[in-house]
Amino acid sequence: MKIQIAIITIFLSSNSFCQDLKTIVPVEGETFDFGIKVQNDWKKRGQLLEDLANKKKNWGDLTEEEKRLFEKYDQTYKSMWDVEGGGCSWYCGAGEYTVTTSSELSSNGKIDYKGGNLTDFSYRTAWVEGKKGYGIGEYIKFSFAPNHPRVTTIIFANGYVKSKKAWKDNSRAHKLKMYINNQPYAIIELKDIYSKQLVELDKPLGNSYKNNFDKLKEKDNWTIRFEILSVYKGNKYDDTAISEIYFDGLDVHCLAKGTLITMRDNTQKAIEDLIVGDEILSFNRKSGKYESSVIKELASQIHKNLISIEFSNGMQITCTKDHPFLTNNLNWTSLHPEKTEKDYETDNVFKLKVGTKIKNRESELEVIKIDEIEGEQLTYTIVDLSKNKTFIANGIITGIEKLRVPAWYKNNSGLITKTK
Repeated sequence: MKIQIAIITIFLSSNSFCQDLKTIVPVEGETFDFGIKVQNDWKKRGQLLEDLANKKKNWGDLTEEEKRLFEKYDQTYKSMWDVEGGGCSWYCGAGEYTVTTSSELSSNGKIDYKGGNLTDFSYRTAWVEGKKGYGIGEYIKFSFAPNHPRVTTIIFANGYVKSKKAWKDNSRAHKLKMYINNQPYAIIELKDIYSKQLVELDKPLGNSYKNNFDKLKEKDNWTIRFEILSVYKGNKYDDTAISEIYFDGLDVHCLAKGTLITMRDNTQKAIEDLIVGDEILSFNRKSGKYESSVIKELASQIHKNLISIEFSNGMQITCTKDHPFLTNNLNWTSLHPEKTEKDYETDNVFKLKVGTKIKNRESELEVIKIDEIEGEQLTYTIVDLSKNKTFIANGIITGIEKLRVPAWYKNNSGLITKTK
């Protein structure tokens, strides 16, 4: 009862300046668990990895229980506190943003509560506001470069999640006022749950493709700000804590500059020279025929950690790890199939590897080499077409980057809600 009174009283004081904003209720994600059993599992996993590295064990000799341990706790994660693993994600081409906070609680000598904890990808740390009371009016601000990949999802680890006790003892955010470029955008109504909470946006945030990419870089940074409007009161402390805020999005599966795209008349054009309205050649997976399709949307971003794929005819393609290609039996394949399926309108994606047979204009090609490329490159892709979801890059049939929007995230008014 005390918690309900605290929420209502605080919210009414701010209602006058947020009543016209839409309210977004996040979707519940994975429940946190850092208990003793999980800690012991991670110890076993760590010992297994050490034994495998020292040749005391072989991957082929693992017991079913040991295999399940690696299935449950991905090998790309270094510890149970990791928010993201070492595999490819949106952060392969994104993440170069800054965070500032209006205040932070002073360190107790052993633990700090700085704003940087919000972006350290660790569930063990948290930002705690430093204002007396519940931190009403305090804010978190993210600043993105103008050419930063666009954001479609915001993920919150609300409260001090390192343990269930710490989470209950400290106050948690209830309602956040969200600003885009200092303009009110929405009220985020977080649930009081010990789980990830995902806000799926109806439209991507950030700058999409521009004809003059150098000019785009001269634009001002774009920002997302969250202001605390109300809280769930902690059992022990007034201080409001948020452990992590991170993002997912698009503009991260692209092709390198110079990639040749087959046009409707069978001529070729460098991908960086394409414009909306161009007619390209597209492959219809149902009919097995090549058809003309009009480009409706393009995108361009700077990426790092690209890969170079070499094919049996000597052709090479440089792309991001989640870029999809069509196999000889008309299935989709990418080096990071989970990411491809999650973010884009591409289903049933198989793992790309040496030996995979890829469809090209003539027949098929075999992947003979996959190399990682260091450094950053400007990359490009086709986001949407008038027909089909394919285009031909360096003779290889590949897929567009059309963002997946789950139907149950949207209601008729465009607000993001979870429906039955």
